[in-house]
Amino acid sequence: MLIRHLRFFVVLAEEQHFGRAAELCSVTQPTLSQAIRKIEEELDLALIIRGHRFMSLTPEGEKVLRWGRQILADYDSLHDDLMGKRKGGLTGTLRLGVIPAAMPSVSFLTEQFEERNPLAQVEIRSMSSRAIEKSLENFEIDGGITYLDNEPLENVSRFPLYHERYVFACRSDHPLAEVGTVTWAEAVTQPLCLLSEDMQNRRILNGIAASAGVELRPKVISNSFLGVASHLRHGHWCAIVPHSFGFVFGDTSDLALLDMVEPVHHQAIGLVLADRLPQSPMAFALQECARKADIERRIEAVFDRRTATQTRQAMA
Repeated sequence: MLIRHLRFFVVLAEEQHFGRAAELCSVTQPTLSQAIRKIEEELDLALIIRGHRFMSLTPEGEKVLRWGRQILADYDSLHDDLMGKRKGGLTGTLRLGVIPAAMPSVSFLTEQFEERNPLAQVEIRSMSSRAIEKSLENFEIDGGITYLDNEPLENVSRFPLYHERYVFACRSDHPLAEVGTVTWAEAVTQPLCLLSEDMQNRRILNGIAASAGVELRPKVISNSFLGVASHLRHGHWCAIVPHSFGFVFGDTSDLALLDMVEPVHHQAIGLVLADRLPQSPMAFALQECARKADIERRIEAVFDRRTATQTRQAMA
């Protein structure tokens, strides 16, 4: 069985359309169909239920898909490992799934990766923690960045990166902007824009608020932090965001980020890799980068500088 034929089959199973799969594989549709037939003949099994178009995989086809993904991942890892040793760095594409709350920190990790592998590309996908878990199982991504101790993922190796804490974000002319810290009881009285409840970050915030005896009732919800940031910059709304967003917001003088207290809460965020041996070269490279990125110290340094700037501006 040729590797490229197996790759054709996996692409077809994912696209569930002969024409689209042939286009993605850069072959004609008859060439794709012939390759799938050869696999079926070699295994003496029907892998696809066909009509006038692709219908579905047979039960045997589902098994071949699972094995095919693993075989292709191992083959690609072998190729990357050999080419990396030959050229002094990995080639190909690093595929990284990242929860929205951790997006501000991802560049600290990819910076380390790019320095060691200048010939490689990086593809970052915004994903939920459960989507990261599924994509690792299906060999669709090389690693993920997600929460480690809240709704933990299964069958993964974990490498801590930093601890997330939460800040109250508002315009610098907001009445709370000069108080230094904001309690959860104070925050819930403000017109909040928060993530929707299908996002793990929002579920964490709900739990913290409940522990303080209050309930979050945002005026606006969004499934994207970009939507939250847009409303925050408008001026009327406030938000509760991870302190790492201070790196993204920078030293803008019109926004204030204030530590949330009563209670203060920290949440571990880290790199997750599929728990399997041997590790792929991409996964091993990510693991090494996670150990050397020093993300916690660097995020804290950025936030401390921003806090110092806010204090000077408030006193001016």
